[in-house]
Amino acid sequence: MEWDWNFVWEIMPTLIQGVKITILATLLGSVLAAIVGLGIALARRSPNKALSRTVGFLAEFIRGTPLLVQLYFIFYVLPDFGILLPPLVAGVIGLGLHYGTYTAEVYRAGIDNVPRGQWEAAKACNLSARQTWTHIIIPQAIPPMIPALANYFIAMFKETPLLSAITVLELMNQAKSVANTYYRYIEPITLVGAFFLVISLFSVVLLRWLERRYGKIER
Repeated sequence: MEWDWNFVWEIMPTLIQGVKITILATLLGSVLAAIVGLGIALARRSPNKALSRTVGFLAEFIRGTPLLVQLYFIFYVLPDFGILLPPLVAGVIGLGLHYGTYTAEVYRAGIDNVPRGQWEAAKACNLSARQTWTHIIIPQAIPPMIPALANYFIAMFKETPLLSAITVLELMNQAKSVANTYYRYIEPITLVGAFFLVISLFSVVLLRWLERRYGKIER
């Protein structure tokens, strides 16, 4: 089968729509993962053992099960309990929860990387817990986290094709629809790979810039 440029230009608007949904799902999922991850990290540091262990168990359970299974559960099982979510919302929640358990470990490592003397100095200066976190700990903990968080962002982007399993009209789903309609697979599937490659390379370049710009802090 020969490559047909006319067909490429014909299907390009449809694929571009899929790219927009893919990027939107990745961005929203990343924001949710960052929030969920921070919540898990703080809960696991809680002096309340029951809370810490419960959250730790849930995080390990989510991290230990496939993302696809979690997406199916959110989209197909929760309606049996009266919770009906739009496909994109279900997909974002699935991505956010799944990757939130990984970002939690990044937060934990970043917080533990802050020298113990910084905590003791904050206590000696009679800083409140809020002041300690906002002025001492977080400014030092976040820069080393950026490369790892950015890597998870890229990994999440590359896993968005799984959202096609719950009818989200992201890039892969749009390409499959076009391919099945015209019985031509080489152009749409190749373009999907090209889109993912280009956006991933751009993300890597941005990651390297962030790493140079914010990845190091003065002690």
